[in-house]
Amino acid sequence: MSLDLAAIRAAHVRIRPHITRTPVLTNARLDAACGGRLFFKCENLQKMGAFKARGAANAVFSLADVEALRGVATHSSGNHAAALARAAKLRGIPAHIVMPSNSAKTKVRLVEAYGGKITFCEPTQAAREAACAAVLERTLATMVHPYEDERVMAGQGTAAVELMEDVPELDLVLCPVGGGGLLAGTAIAAKALRPSVRVVAAEPAAADDSARSFRAGQRLPVVAPKTIADGLRTSIGEPNFEITRRWVDDVVTVSEAGIIAAMRMIWDAVKIVVEPSAAVPYAAIMEGRVDVAHRRVGIILSGGNVDLDQLPWTAHPPVA
Repeated sequence: MSLDLAAIRAAHVRIRPHITRTPVLTNARLDAACGGRLFFKCENLQKMGAFKARGAANAVFSLADVEALRGVATHSSGNHAAALARAAKLRGIPAHIVMPSNSAKTKVRLVEAYGGKITFCEPTQAAREAACAAVLERTLATMVHPYEDERVMAGQGTAAVELMEDVPELDLVLCPVGGGGLLAGTAIAAKALRPSVRVVAAEPAAADDSARSFRAGQRLPVVAPKTIADGLRTSIGEPNFEITRRWVDDVVTVSEAGIIAAMRMIWDAVKIVVEPSAAVPYAAIMEGRVDVAHRRVGIILSGGNVDLDQLPWTAHPPVA
């Protein structure tokens, strides 16, 4: 595998005109609650509302002109779908997107807004892959996998580069993990820039394939996981798992109640909108799954695309 810091830095140069260098925020209230110093890398404030803008832009703008003309295709529950549609629109090429039928409405609307051509499928990995294969055969588009593509991983790793540049001497970096694209890029970038830093991944206990795989030393995919963290419902990819085994120090899991509590705490204390998947690393702190006392901790807030009519702590329907 050729993914390394040089590839991530090259991706950063390539995508810089198409992304936002997101801020790093701190909060004294959250620091006091955990006994450490927390630095939130706010990818919820990224273009289209998630870190996925980075990897998609790198993949699309890496294509040769003749290849790009045929368009791009992918399968995604939402954020990668919207990011690829956006990147394709910026380059003026078509984007064919396969989405599970249970994708969040706000993410479907984002894909549509960027001009993505959506094909819906059943909410299983097998259905996603089969539908995407049919689209590729029909369109001859270039596949941009949401997390197994090295160009995507390199783009995602640029968030960690910015974090490490803005906050030197981090002791720990916390990152959510679903398919593992963000985790792969984050781990390689963080360890290359600061070898002593610990990289810990967090995922829902209801979608714990990465944790089980990490403990077992072999990839153990999850089937149809049911978690509020819709961006983390995919199983970790094969190349992503190999990177995890080499570069990641630990993988921890959190409860559904913990995800909701962490999401609400970030909204309340930091005054920013984050989606459930983005709240998972902070949930690991709240539930005591990782020790952050007296440590400088970077936390990647992966996205902020939330259906405001379906907030998890709201028991009543919205007023018309």
